[in-house]
Amino acid sequence: MKKFDALTPFGMILGIIMIGLGIFSNKGFEGVTSFFDIPSLFIVLGGVTAGILISFNNQEVKKIFIVMRESFRKDNYDLPKLVKMIVRFSERARKEGLLSLEDEIIDIEDPFVRKGVLLAVDGMDGEQIEEILSSEIQAMEERHRKGRVLLEKAGEYAPSWGMIGTLIGLVLMLNGLNDPSTLGPNMAIALMTTLYGTLLANLVFLPMAAKLAMKTEQEVFVRQVIIQGIMGIQSGENPRLLREKLASYLTRDAQVESEEETEDEWEKVS
Repeated sequence: MKKFDALTPFGMILGIIMIGLGIFSNKGFEGVTSFFDIPSLFIVLGGVTAGILISFNNQEVKKIFIVMRESFRKDNYDLPKLVKMIVRFSERARKEGLLSLEDEIIDIEDPFVRKGVLLAVDGMDGEQIEEILSSEIQAMEERHRKGRVLLEKAGEYAPSWGMIGTLIGLVLMLNGLNDPSTLGPNMAIALMTTLYGTLLANLVFLPMAAKLAMKTEQEVFVRQVIIQGIMGIQSGENPRLLREKLASYLTRDAQVESEEETEDEWEKVS
């Protein structure tokens, strides 16, 4: 089950606070409030929204909030636990045969592992299993890429609409040269839209897209480990060899812990 990733909102809030403190330390509270400009916000958000609606179809646009939500969630991949489970399946399959894993399938939470074990139990050869599971990884990467590109495009559009807002503000300012009272508000629009566009791009959209890309890489890595494990189970590989192979994907601390557990198990057997 996915958990809330507090680092995403923490990073955004921290960025806003640090910017606010920089302004406050120079101009005080009045200076901070002067950076709130509703017309500039309308121009940037409206422009980005319009760009997204034009660039993508209805089904893709509907997913943008789901995609954004994923950057606030983290996957709980316990790789050492996963390796132990695969090795346990390997030991049982080697002793009792692949069909003995049928009653294990129901208890497997990860659908990718469950599918791989089921394919092995069904008697498919290694190449077919690897091809099916690798195709699923490619499909998953493509789905994630399509979702991520929404945020990447928003990150591209935001600074551009900031510049458009700057041009609008300059035009309004030049048209109002005869009225000095309009120069300040129009100049605010000219500058604040650029600020808002840059902030949205570099504090919201692009960091979210980067986090989603990292999550995809992590998921692909874990699934590659699973494929190696399923292939070992299907081929009847020695469980101890399979353990050593899969342990190479773990962090150094997890490898040391795995080695200690293996030594303890072998001491009990002997």
